[in-house]
Amino acid sequence: MTELQSKGLRLADLDAGAPSRRGGAGPSDHKAVTIDGHTVMIPVHTGAAAASPFYADAPDAEGRVRLHRDGGKLATISFPKQPKFTRLQTADGISYGKIAQLHGHDVLATTVLQTCIRYGRRSTSCQFCSIGESLANGRTINRKTPEQLAEVAKAAVELDGVKHMVMTTGTPNFTDRGAEILCESAFAVKAAVDLPIQAQCEPPDDPIWFSRLKAAGVDSLGMHLEAVTPEVRERIMPGKATVTIEQYMTAFVDAVKVFGRGQVSTYILAGLGDTREAILEMCAQLIAIGVYPFVVPFVPNSGTPLENHPSPDPMFMRAIVEPLGRMLVEGGLKSADIKAGCGRCGACSSLSAYEKR
Repeated sequence: MTELQSKGLRLADLDAGAPSRRGGAGPSDHKAVTIDGHTVMIPVHTGAAAASPFYADAPDAEGRVRLHRDGGKLATISFPKQPKFTRLQTADGISYGKIAQLHGHDVLATTVLQTCIRYGRRSTSCQFCSIGESLANGRTINRKTPEQLAEVAKAAVELDGVKHMVMTTGTPNFTDRGAEILCESAFAVKAAVDLPIQAQCEPPDDPIWFSRLKAAGVDSLGMHLEAVTPEVRERIMPGKATVTIEQYMTAFVDAVKVFGRGQVSTYILAGLGDTREAILEMCAQLIAIGVYPFVVPFVPNSGTPLENHPSPDPMFMRAIVEPLGRMLVEGGLKSADIKAGCGRCGACSSLSAYEKR
């Protein structure tokens, strides 16, 4: 899994299973693949994937797929099925698939606001982010209303057995940084269906927002560092880096007081320039205060300044996630205990597999 996530996968049939994801907020250009009962997101639309030694045949009549490496059969895999809820639309004609998507095999994910105050200028935007690409290509809508999200979430649970939901957002302002619209959205979804929710935003200016998010129905919170050293953050995400690591650490402590140990997490993208040692040192600090560090391999997104940046070497990734898996277990933080969100899903990293080892 670690090697596939770094090198990507060539496909005989791009349309097999659940649709692959192009553009959008966060990691993209992936397809969900189930390997030995574990669903992971594998790059399929990147330059590295086009040259990958891994190749997947078209599914047979039973949905089984032969995975090859350098021409030799390696394993049998499968693809999660296309979700039923995406075939529906709202009363005003908006496809449910433009409001939320299936991630992994049982996670409903949405970007509540598909624009960001940092995105419009490359001098401030995160160089890896393609939040505007899916909007420009008509694959989503800008603002998902609370009513729309509640309607889609209810359908996803009833039709596809979705188990939890991720709500992220572009940053709309320099004050609450999206917490307010996440509160509105979570409240509406919880009124419609009993579904654990993770909300994701930058640290808001006032810690009172953590209590408000919790009261609105948010079960876990993600605040994403992306990179762990100031020099890499300033180079890769110059606008977001103005919210310092020290501010993030203070926000993490405040959020853990509200949500509890293990229910606050952060995304760390390995392969952008941070050393293995720097990443593991930061992870140790995060675990100590009760924050789950979800380390994933960087995947270049099409249409971004980093679209030709290489993904990290699989051995580099293993040298991080293998000891990190032990650190998490020893620190009492495990992905299976997270109520909702990216860490619980685990599909964008092989980290949870190392926890089990």
